[in-house]
Amino acid sequence: MNRIVAGLLGLTLLTSAACSEAQDGKGKKGGGKKGGKKTSVMNPIAGLTKVGHMGGEVKESSGLALGPEAGTFYTHGDDGAEPTLYLVREDGGLVKSLPVPGVRQVDWESVTADPQGVLYIGDCGNNNNDRRDLTIYRFDPRQPNAAPRSIRFTYPDQKEFPPGKKERNFDCEASLWYNGGIYLFTKDRGQGSTCKVYRLQADGPAKQTAQLLGKIAVAGEVTDAALSPDGRTLALLGREELFLCSVSGGNFTQTTPRAVRLPGAGQTEGAVFQDNKTLMISTEQGNLYRYQIGQ
Repeated sequence: MNRIVAGLLGLTLLTSAACSEAQDGKGKKGGGKKGGKKTSVMNPIAGLTKVGHMGGEVKESSGLALGPEAGTFYTHGDDGAEPTLYLVREDGGLVKSLPVPGVRQVDWESVTADPQGVLYIGDCGNNNNDRRDLTIYRFDPRQPNAAPRSIRFTYPDQKEFPPGKKERNFDCEASLWYNGGIYLFTKDRGQGSTCKVYRLQADGPAKQTAQLLGKIAVAGEVTDAALSPDGRTLALLGREELFLCSVSGGNFTQTTPRAVRLPGAGQTEGAVFQDNKTLMISTEQGNLYRYQIGQ
């Protein structure tokens, strides 16, 4: 009898611990291989609403761009995924898959669109800061069978591959199109304190040296970037956090970011503005959120 009672007591304790873990989110990893930090259950956050969830075909959504119709968005998987873009609805439902012909998916980390709907895919994830094949693919989804144009680029200030650990600020998971340029925002894996901003010519030569424009003091690691339609708000996404920057005229470095915490949202990786006050956010776990600025 004592053994039975002891066994039942042990089972009860284990079950209680598991329930407690599920309630407070311990044991859930939101970062996967990219950080491994545990996420907590999400509390209500002013202005943030979960609007959808992407199905299993979209694995680890890592970028977000406006689609051809209102309420649609392009996204893609992370490193190791197929070289494919996915057009999804706001509720996460898949509209169609668009394999990008003739290219590899080394580490796609961002996608951005110009006013004509041409997409620029950033194959410039660089976790170890040692890549020499950084590429932007220019792809027109209206011509899905045409191979994209490639822009191979280097950073003017990178001399070592990889540099010392504290100097590893050449990973790029964030990009946006503005006024004929592709702007790149780095993820500071060395010190987590500075986002560098570079510019490429969107219609420039196939090989370019990115222009270093300056730095933004960001207390975190940037995972995507988006610019409001009026060009006055730059949003830099981090893991479970958002940095809002007041900017003008494409001057993205003379700004002081305002941090917005998004605890429990997960591995937030994609961002795009729907209008001047509405930001859409995607996560590696497949969730889609709408964030209303000013609430």
